[in-house]
Amino acid sequence: MTDMKVVIIGAGNMGGAIARGLAQGHYVRVQDITVTNPSMPKLEKLKAEFPAIQVSTDNHEAADADVVIVAVKPWKVEEVLKPLRLRQPQVLVSVAAGMTFEDLAHFVDPEMPMFRIIPNTAISLRASMTLIACRNASEQQTLTMLDLFNEMGLAMLIEEKQLAAATSLTSCGIAYVLKYVQAAMQAGVEAGIRPKDAMKMVAQTVEGAARLLLENEDTHPALEIEKVTTPGGITIKGVNSLEHDGFTSAVIKAIKASI
Repeated sequence: MTDMKVVIIGAGNMGGAIARGLAQGHYVRVQDITVTNPSMPKLEKLKAEFPAIQVSTDNHEAADADVVIVAVKPWKVEEVLKPLRLRQPQVLVSVAAGMTFEDLAHFVDPEMPMFRIIPNTAISLRASMTLIACRNASEQQTLTMLDLFNEMGLAMLIEEKQLAAATSLTSCGIAYVLKYVQAAMQAGVEAGIRPKDAMKMVAQTVEGAARLLLENEDTHPALEIEKVTTPGGITIKGVNSLEHDGFTSAVIKAIKASI
């Protein structure tokens, strides 16, 4: 537990998810987390879930924060940041997709430590894949940011130029995985399985597949597929059917389309 004070500007889907993830962790004390938003309903909902969290409709709460997380739409960033006059040793963390470090430097002290992060919505369950890029940050500040977001899933430090492609794999990618789950559920229902049962079956199967890859550095999807595709078996028939229908191509096209 640290004495770090964190302000999250924006209580929308992503800002609220980050707030919930932080509040459930052990790196920042809940009472040291402040969330700001123009209106109260979302703040009141957060306060009901985590009574110790601080909420406000005034963004100037960020003036005394060690870390300021900006979780607003890209076109709102300038309007939000310029009046605050953030400067080092404060740390700026931007969740605004497409806003580069050069863009952000026009709204704050250009020499202050900055991080761009791309989580996905599973951060509210502390299960996000969070991408992190940094500028002007010390090694300790970078390690702190990795520790902060590793507590909410898995965080990975990458170069800013890789963010667009990686965002398609992770932030957009969670929707593509859920689309597979939805499709598999539909097949299960057609085969006579109740929808909720089918959802649990497929969701647990997806989680199991992910753990096979995450917990074994020496494996690869092809190796795991090979283990369950016995000659003449039912799985290889299904895998081949996916390939015949363009499954791999469809996934690649979807990811490239969202970069």
